[in-house]
Amino acid sequence: MTLDPRVTQELREWHESLAASGDLLTQAQLESCYEVFRLRFGPEVLGRLDGEDLLDLMHRHGNNDSLVYWLEFKNDEEFPARFGGIAGGSALKYDIYRRSETGTWMTGSPSKQREISTAEAIDVARKHRDQLLRGIEVLEQLPAEPTDEAYADLQAAMDRVAPDVSDRAWGHKYFSLLYPDKLDDFHSPEWQRFHLMALLQTPPAGDGRYVAAVRYVAIASLLGIPMNQLTTTMNRRTPRHAYWRIGTSDGAQPRNRWEMMRTGECVAIGWSKLGDLSDITPDSPSRDKLKALMQEHYPNTPQAIGKLARQVHWFVTDIEEGDLVLACDGEAVLGIGRVIGDYAYDGTSDFPHRRPVEWLNLDEWKLPKREGLRTTVRYLKLEPPNIVEIERRILGASVIHTIGPKPRPGPERVVPRLRGIPGRIQAILERKGQVILYGPPGTGKTYWAQRTARDLVAWATFGSDFESLDESRRLAIVGDGFGKGAPVQTCCFHPAYGYEDFIEGYRPETAGDHMVFNLKDGVFKRLCKEAAEHVDRRYYLVIDEINRGDIPRIFGELIHALEMDKRGGAIVLPISGDVMRVPRNVFVIGTMNTADRSIALLDTALRRRFGFIELLPDSSALGDVAVQGIPLGKWLDALNRRICTQVGRDARNLQVGHAYLFDGGRPVAGFSRLVRIIREDLIPLLQEYCYEDYAALEQILGKSIVDTQNQRIKYRMFEESSQEDLVQALLAQCPDITTSLQATDTEVEPLDDDADEDEDAAS
Repeated sequence: MTLDPRVTQELREWHESLAASGDLLTQAQLESCYEVFRLRFGPEVLGRLDGEDLLDLMHRHGNNDSLVYWLEFKNDEEFPARFGGIAGGSALKYDIYRRSETGTWMTGSPSKQREISTAEAIDVARKHRDQLLRGIEVLEQLPAEPTDEAYADLQAAMDRVAPDVSDRAWGHKYFSLLYPDKLDDFHSPEWQRFHLMALLQTPPAGDGRYVAAVRYVAIASLLGIPMNQLTTTMNRRTPRHAYWRIGTSDGAQPRNRWEMMRTGECVAIGWSKLGDLSDITPDSPSRDKLKALMQEHYPNTPQAIGKLARQVHWFVTDIEEGDLVLACDGEAVLGIGRVIGDYAYDGTSDFPHRRPVEWLNLDEWKLPKREGLRTTVRYLKLEPPNIVEIERRILGASVIHTIGPKPRPGPERVVPRLRGIPGRIQAILERKGQVILYGPPGTGKTYWAQRTARDLVAWATFGSDFESLDESRRLAIVGDGFGKGAPVQTCCFHPAYGYEDFIEGYRPETAGDHMVFNLKDGVFKRLCKEAAEHVDRRYYLVIDEINRGDIPRIFGELIHALEMDKRGGAIVLPISGDVMRVPRNVFVIGTMNTADRSIALLDTALRRRFGFIELLPDSSALGDVAVQGIPLGKWLDALNRRICTQVGRDARNLQVGHAYLFDGGRPVAGFSRLVRIIREDLIPLLQEYCYEDYAALEQILGKSIVDTQNQRIKYRMFEESSQEDLVQALLAQCPDITTSLQATDTEVEPLDDDADEDEDAAS
């Protein structure tokens, strides 16, 4: 058994990472789980039971100690759900089940069920029991040396002696729990073969759930890890995805739409007369609706209407985020991309139906096995030669950015698909028009909101990200200090903020010696007016601390007009009587600190109209920075774990964000600066979280910092003379982090490393 060295290296790195983070069951845990399962449901137990006892043990879903419950739903410390999922579908996948409403046993198909007697149900349980026992006998005889021939014989034997259970996912899971060294715990043949091909392995010939296990046994042996750890690692390394072929021509010239797709970082199809298909759903009525639209707008191709409608339907509803798409011209593959967003419609193009992608490979090559050459959208089968070659070409690939920093002609340039958090914000804005970033304090909500808005305008206007622009172009985006007239504007909600600030209202002004009230437009109304006059531009309003305002009062009747399908509709404002519209080129990004308020408390109408992105503390943003031997990322993780343990049910929203440990846009580097952050920022925050519960505060910060008896903070620990003691106190609550690479590989800096430490003395 050989693996591509790059694959072997990736598997080892993934395995080490998962093991270090506790995401893998240890060998001891696995052995314990397998042993408890065998003691409850092994051949010795099944062999001595009969009648209703056997029936209840095997098939009674309402019994948490039944076999079917353990196989599908059991998930606790005794037996965690880490052995391959089989959930979903009807309970009839077990042939029989006991209906909870009536207590009667049922069999048949989901569309044609029928009652059976208890005696008939017992006969089914006996049949299953006997076949499981015969399957066990076959597995016991399997040679120790894993060969293709031995596993082909195993497959044939299982088909022969256990036909009613061996080819069921639950039957395969049962056998794999008893023989984890002989069988993998991917319980779907398609999944088994997919993951092998993702490792650049051609699956063994033949169908069935057992023949492919020979490869997994060999790989686990090669890596020297348990089977369950191998399959868990493979699942995390390569999430399941489909493969699609997308044509690149409008029929007039070969590949004449490829450049648009490549530089626009998307795949696209034509049929522009169909209009926006965002309301198409993956069901039969929508397929019929799409077919009718095709017949109405493209009547000259009656023979192909059904096939064309199916291809468009696939493109709109079946392609999912994470799938791989092959941009093709006949036999030639021009690019391989990963889908990173939902269907979008661009009415300015004759190829308006689009899916955003990130390109992973732009080499030109041919699929080893021809498939779907005369189609525009084609779901590719799991043909081993093709799938292995696709995966080989993207192995270790990084994203290829095809949009350069230089501006391109035209009033609005192609906006690339942003990466990471900005990409998630961008996707929701395209779909809903507004998004709220929520999470604990210090997680970068305002930073990501403003950065994303500025970058989206910068790309659309100047063909570059915001940071790459000169000062004059930046000012064109953010405007003066007040942001008026700029395409990116910011406001902050607070308890006194009202409708008159946001939409319109009478505001006091002085006219000579008198005070008068004049009708003034609010920030959102002004932005919408500007956007309506420049429909070729994008306008963004960042609302900081959106949950601190009285949202229903602030938005008023405009809450209705925020929905994308209602954009452009006229709303008559009650104060001025003006007609106001929310244009489609207006986008709203809100931020919300969940330490103040949960999203569950938001107005329901608002929650329905906004998309939400949760931002939690991200210790990786601190990199490998260590200060005075304290690895900041690991220290922050440990602090947040203690907060979650001590603060209570809402602790998840009360964690400390990584931004607290930043200084000037970078992780804090000096110890004296870190001391100030802990003393002046973190301790007051934690005191508030603990509601004067100094016992809980002591559990978070330690006895060296918190005096529980006198209910106070030992601020002497933060004096310069006590800095060595403070280092020890900060590490005392999480001593294991001192063995990390960041801690052991960092040279200790002098304690007086901050230049501004002498500010007071100099003044």
